[in-house]
Amino acid sequence: MESENALFHWNASPQLIELGPVSIHWYGLLFALAFIIGLQIMRWIYLREQRNTAELDSLFLYVLAGTIIGARLGHVLFYDPAYYLSHPLEILMIWKGGLASHGGTLGIIIAVYLYSRKPGHPTSLWILDRFCMTAALGGALIRIGNFFNSEIIGLPVNGGVVFERFDSLPRHPVQLYESFTYLLIFIVMLIIYRSMTTTLKDGRLFGLFLIMLFSSRFFLEFFKIRQAQYAQTMELSVGQWLSIPLILFGLWLMLRKSRS
Repeated sequence: MESENALFHWNASPQLIELGPVSIHWYGLLFALAFIIGLQIMRWIYLREQRNTAELDSLFLYVLAGTIIGARLGHVLFYDPAYYLSHPLEILMIWKGGLASHGGTLGIIIAVYLYSRKPGHPTSLWILDRFCMTAALGGALIRIGNFFNSEIIGLPVNGGVVFERFDSLPRHPVQLYESFTYLLIFIVMLIIYRSMTTTLKDGRLFGLFLIMLFSSRFFLEFFKIRQAQYAQTMELSVGQWLSIPLILFGLWLMLRKSRS
């Protein structure tokens, strides 16, 4: 397949700006924006529901830690365990890349559960029902960061994008597919939240989020090259196998009987 069949060529630098020894990368900027914008949306939600916005300061720290630790350990354990067992110190070197969204999701769930155990805080499902909207928007921003990094590459296709930092083949810009899908999920969930806040049982919105996001992730994995070397000959990719239990958990949250 010739590169002339490409829609366009992409060779953007992952680095946005360099100021002496300090450099700002597109991925880092978009990752930070995901949390900053998410925090503002959560402030709006807390004000709308007449909760104390001061609670968000500690919640922000819990979620930030859960996201980074969970995403890093997810990458280490799910995608390249053999390498990191041989180079354990590199587990801490997150600036070298390697964050897994499935691990980040589990990290957030655990972090919110630990936060909710403190007296006076909402239940973990109440928080997750509202936070998951911001997570969908954050995922859309982070995938744009992956696009700038020319990572999470799609399979070859006529009329695709040539990621010149990777090779000369036109490929599916699957990072943009995911970004657009996650943005749509954010919009759908925001509409549901605004129209059905008082009638939705705890856990329903979070369950819907898990179903929509990881079903789309499962489908879009068919357009990606395999990230885990050990899974090249597997029927499904690692991302697809990891999506299945989260989809099932979402279905359980949607269908379970309420205790109230």
